[in-house]
Amino acid sequence: MKTKLEIEKAIIKKYRKEIYARFIRAIKDFELIQENDTIAICISGGKDSFLLAKCMQELKRHNKFNFNLKYIVMNPGYSQENINKIIENAKYLDIPIEIFNSNIFEVVKDFGKNSPCYLCARMRRGALYDFAKKNNCNKIALGHHFNDVIETILLNQLYNGSFSGMLPILNSDNFENMQLIRPLFYVKEKDIISWVKYSELTFIDCACQVTKKNIGKRKEIKELINVLLKENPNADINIFNSMFNVNPNTTKQLSNKRKNVE
Repeated sequence: MKTKLEIEKAIIKKYRKEIYARFIRAIKDFELIQENDTIAICISGGKDSFLLAKCMQELKRHNKFNFNLKYIVMNPGYSQENINKIIENAKYLDIPIEIFNSNIFEVVKDFGKNSPCYLCARMRRGALYDFAKKNNCNKIALGHHFNDVIETILLNQLYNGSFSGMLPILNSDNFENMQLIRPLFYVKEKDIISWVKYSELTFIDCACQVTKKNIGKRKEIKELINVLLKENPNADINIFNSMFNVNPNTTKQLSNKRKNVE
């Protein structure tokens, strides 16, 4: 396994173009961090959130203005083995985490049979906002990346009949003066996987007992995107860019005369 220093250097050296430069670009493009922010970095235990934590540490180390970081881990009902793995990785990577408990997995198991992932995501976000607010944070940062964005676009189109995406910055509806930010917005999953392999680290997956039985639609969307990429190497980029290239003239005309097709 690579040392902590080697893992950190890889982010800004070996993977500078693929990861760190894209991370910085998202922060600048969408003004994700402001002077005197206190940001809760939400670590699920997976590869994405741990990479986000390391990128944010690096930014904090070299940035010219002041902001504060807190690293929080919500335990929604993980096995002790998974909790131990999160603690082990955080210690190895020198990330000072704070863990708090919830019963989200239990609730989802009882009430989320039709859409477990959707219910889980909403409950997780609410719990994270609440804990971050109580700890004087004004933002929470999640590890969603480029592929999460394009998968969400297609999921909404194919299964919800709507065009909506995953925004890089979002104001909370229920928690005043709180924002959600996604600094890995431009970073592709394949590059995160490459960093993980280089680091020789292992991270937990979503660890949900419900989705192990019902993997949901996201895996289907991943497979669909892989098929599209074989025909068009720019398919993923085009899906992503579609969020920024909406024609308001045509969409407005349709929305004013909306009719559901059955």
